[in-house]
Amino acid sequence: MGDRVTEAATTTIEHPLTPTLAKTANVLAKGALLLLLLFAVLHPDQANLRDKAAGMRAIGYPLMSFTVPVLWWALWRDRISFPWLPDLLITITCFTDILGNRMDLYDTVVWFDDWMHFMNTGLLAAAFILLTLHRDVGIWRVLERGLAFGASAAIAWEVAEYFAFISRSTEREFAYADTLGDLSLGTAGAVLAAVVIHRAWRRGHLLDPRPLT
Repeated sequence: MGDRVTEAATTTIEHPLTPTLAKTANVLAKGALLLLLLFAVLHPDQANLRDKAAGMRAIGYPLMSFTVPVLWWALWRDRISFPWLPDLLITITCFTDILGNRMDLYDTVVWFDDWMHFMNTGLLAAAFILLTLHRDVGIWRVLERGLAFGASAAIAWEVAEYFAFISRSTEREFAYADTLGDLSLGTAGAVLAAVVIHRAWRRGHLLDPRPLT
């Protein structure tokens, strides 16, 4: 009896082959993120994060980037293999924001801020969909999940951004129009992410690992 229970437990977790590129990119992105955050805290002017909540980013971004690994180790490792792709998508959103500030792209490239809201909200929504939805659901279910998370994430970011530095900045005069634009772009990114993931599932891609629910 004990042998059968042990055998059943060991066969419930599938370990699909994850491309080495995804694993390597994930580890490198996390390492580079931590180095950039350390540099931003020590040298906020050179990181172009003076008065842009460098301290909050230094706390919030590692929490975001390591949430999936910590939860997987504590709660999910007996149920699913490690979700490398969703974890990478979450890490990319934090890494690209810090890198964009370090390269001063927000102030030198007119469309960069808009692109970041569109892309990063889409990546976060994609990660949430991959982590929580079964692969056989219909397009409307995927769109619902993507919109629910994406819109909520976009709103949360705008609220945090306002209280972190915009409320004390000269940019507050244009904050209303900018916020509406950012929310619209974030929502559009979430919709696109939902459509892309659903089409990938229908073609037999991105099926592993299975969702948490």
